[in-house]
Amino acid sequence: MVRILLILSILFSAAVFVPSADAEGGGRLREMLMKRRAAKGEGEQNGGLGEKLMEGLGGGTCADRKAQMSKLMSGGKKGRSAKGPPGDIMNIAYGPAELQKLDVFYPKRKIEELAPIIIMVHGGGWCVGDKTMRGMTGNKMEHYTGKGFLYISVNYPMVAEGSMALQQGKDVARAVAYVQKHAAEWGGDASRVILMGHSAGAHLVSLVNADAKIRKDAGVTKLIGTISLDSGTTNVVTQMNHPIEFMKERYAEAFGDEEAYWIASSPFHQLDKTASPWLSVCSSGRTGDPCGQSDEYAQKSNALGIPAQVIPVKKGHGAINNELGEAGAYTDSVDKFIATLDPVVARYINE
Repeated sequence: MVRILLILSILFSAAVFVPSADAEGGGRLREMLMKRRAAKGEGEQNGGLGEKLMEGLGGGTCADRKAQMSKLMSGGKKGRSAKGPPGDIMNIAYGPAELQKLDVFYPKRKIEELAPIIIMVHGGGWCVGDKTMRGMTGNKMEHYTGKGFLYISVNYPMVAEGSMALQQGKDVARAVAYVQKHAAEWGGDASRVILMGHSAGAHLVSLVNADAKIRKDAGVTKLIGTISLDSGTTNVVTQMNHPIEFMKERYAEAFGDEEAYWIASSPFHQLDKTASPWLSVCSSGRTGDPCGQSDEYAQKSNALGIPAQVIPVKKGHGAINNELGEAGAYTDSVDKFIATLDPVVARYINE
């Protein structure tokens, strides 16, 4: 009898803890675990499959990732912009395309002047992601609106919509120009705009910051700073010549196979004296040497007289995004950089 109970116990444990990929219950459990790991920000080095899908790090084509992303996001927790409390404005069109939209979040405390602005651009490997994801509208949005910033989360057409990385950079620039043009209507200060992006979004905001022509063509006026959160790439030529194996197809779809296009869409190669101060937060444990590319950009920027710095952190790719805004040394280090950009902005950060 004891032996029978022991066998049944072992079989039950196996059924619970090693669910079949084909089993409906096992599939739900696996999705739940993936979402939980993504929410915790477990990095690539920790095998965070859920995060890889959420942040666009999984291998395969954009079509593969988009299908998996849709499944993963189905019924998932979204950030504040999923509905938006009274006062915030959702889905403002900055262009005619379906994904050329942005959400505006007002400061949570009363201020007596135009508010400085943070524009946040989501990641997703240039082919998935959304402005409403928790990583866009969670800790960061709460933290900076709490300090009196106007916080804006941006969508943009991706590979599936026929936009490769360079066009995506131009779309982001178009969104920035729209924000600057309409900032005063929302109580924002168009002269105090900070760009921030994660993963592919970090590449895009860095490109807009670096490329004077992209900014001029879109009508972007002076920016006061740019923050790159674990960029998908800063030197595109280096990235394409030494691709991460499981990301080969993704990079090929985003950047093509012509070196001239790589250079045109590379923040490092487009950087000139018109750029704004730049901060890179990079994962010291992630493959693809994001910190090495960041150091290269920072050295060039500083040589041009534009302050730039790199903060390597022992955090996973998703954690760098999700944990910014939480109380602690990491958020303090980013806020310290922001405070150097402008005396008024420093007052907001330090109050």
